[in-house]
Amino acid sequence: MAGKKAAKLPREAYERELLRLQTELVKLQEWVRAEGARLVVVFEGRDAAGKGGTIKRVAEHLNPRIARIAALPKPTERERSQWYFQRYVEHLPAAGEIVLFDRSWYNRAGVEHVMGFCTKEEHQLFLRQCPIFERMLVEDGILLRKYWFSVSDTEQQERFRRRLEDPLRQWKLSPMDLESITRWEAYSRAKDQMLVHTDIVEAPWFVVESDDKRRARLNMIAHLLDSVPYHEVPPQVLRLPSRPPSTGYERPPRDLQTYVPDHSAGL
Repeated sequence: MAGKKAAKLPREAYERELLRLQTELVKLQEWVRAEGARLVVVFEGRDAAGKGGTIKRVAEHLNPRIARIAALPKPTERERSQWYFQRYVEHLPAAGEIVLFDRSWYNRAGVEHVMGFCTKEEHQLFLRQCPIFERMLVEDGILLRKYWFSVSDTEQQERFRRRLEDPLRQWKLSPMDLESITRWEAYSRAKDQMLVHTDIVEAPWFVVESDDKRRARLNMIAHLLDSVPYHEVPPQVLRLPSRPPSTGYERPPRDLQTYVPDHSAGL
């Protein structure tokens, strides 16, 4: 139940169900390819809310030619002069494709608004235009799913602390991420305002409780699968051919090629 603290999901149960759901994601992918569907999944939420880890698990076993991740950098000067949604449009899927937006056009409703990277007028214009933009996507046949990952202030701070101490994850932190700690309420107000304007019937928001990352990943993937009317597409029948007889090919001497040193031999 949302809002109630649940015990952390055991790893064995998590990994078993994750594998089952990832198998279904492959079936979903094949349905998208076969039907020529276009699927967009938007991942939003506070810093360290678990979006990146969930995206990684969603895409882990999918074909990158079909399912790709769109994680746009900050806009160039040229892009700043364009219609705000313009640079996101070019990343939308064609027939038979899935796009996972690791943050999206909702940057304007969150970080740009809170950090002062856009004007008040630009923010208000976004809130007016975004529902229109998304209705156009849905009316054109795009399957649009929007997920907001909700993390508590204490859990976010603990995740920041762990990242600071982990050399493999320090790159995930920036001064702006840490400043979000001091602007918790400002981000909360911005999120509430965003939901009021953009939680529309055609493209509703779905909130993912993410203090427990394992539960959040399973809940989000299961909901996505339940929300799309996919079915299993019979796979193409493939058979391993017999290797033909040799025609006399001989491999060149090994000393004519440069091999990487055997680092593993010293382990």
